[in-house]
Amino acid sequence: MGLLSERAPFQAFPDRPRMHLPGDARVAVWIIVNVEEWSIARTMPRTVLPPPMGQPLMPDLPNWAWHEYGMRVGFWRILKALETRGLRATFAVNGHVCRSYERVARAAHDVGWEFMGHGYVQRPMHQLEDQRAAIVDTVETIRAFTGRPPPGWESPGLTENEQTLDLLKEAGIGYVADWVIDDLPFELATAHGPMLSVPYSVETNDIVVHAVQHQPSDAFRRRCLDQFDRLWEEGAENAHVMAISTHPYLTGVPHRIAHFESLLDEVLGRGGVAMMTGEEIADWYRAEKARIDGEPAR
Repeated sequence: MGLLSERAPFQAFPDRPRMHLPGDARVAVWIIVNVEEWSIARTMPRTVLPPPMGQPLMPDLPNWAWHEYGMRVGFWRILKALETRGLRATFAVNGHVCRSYERVARAAHDVGWEFMGHGYVQRPMHQLEDQRAAIVDTVETIRAFTGRPPPGWESPGLTENEQTLDLLKEAGIGYVADWVIDDLPFELATAHGPMLSVPYSVETNDIVVHAVQHQPSDAFRRRCLDQFDRLWEEGAENAHVMAISTHPYLTGVPHRIAHFESLLDEVLGRGGVAMMTGEEIADWYRAEKARIDGEPAR
């Protein structure tokens, strides 16, 4: 099965049926907190400092420490910003984090965040020797920690190959966030039945804004609000979904956290917004689709 043409047939947004969010909101907003395990023994997935004299550095202490600060300090700022506003996040978590950073995973579980699978450790799916084993290990580790398997999945770096969706569906995953091609959920074809895609973003994502494009500390807030304003406007005609994707070592640092808090306050201050988790969006879409499919033809 082809990765794009066969799994996701083209559909123009104007041709999507009219869908109604809870409370007849215009936009569903979900906040993703990505928590990953970076091994100091491996090349770092992201870097903030280039290697001195251009020579690769192993172990890469400065860039590993950049990430580690997020786990020790930055995460707790994001947790507080969301908890004090009564918001539940979707916790995109490497499965092994439940063991290696148990204190972080426990805090997310205690406040009722949804656990979404994000690989077992932070490595691209297409580079794994055994994708099936990594997926099963992730699902089972999260199940053992939270009491239930993860309802959704976001691959590290949004990476997939021709087998990934089939293996995820086989493992019982209900939705994925890798396919950034629509503003509403849609179904992807797999060998084991349809897989739901929930809209994610590579641009309202602090990785791109701060780690790739090196924008100023307030740039993530400004970009997210620009995106939100347009989706809210278009939401008068049909529901839209917006993702706000964060990482503790980026959004959780002192010079950015206030801008994140301001972003949350501005979104919450707007009417016609449904704050949801990825699972809630998936469940809403399935119910709406069933309602629409059950209506008599006009």
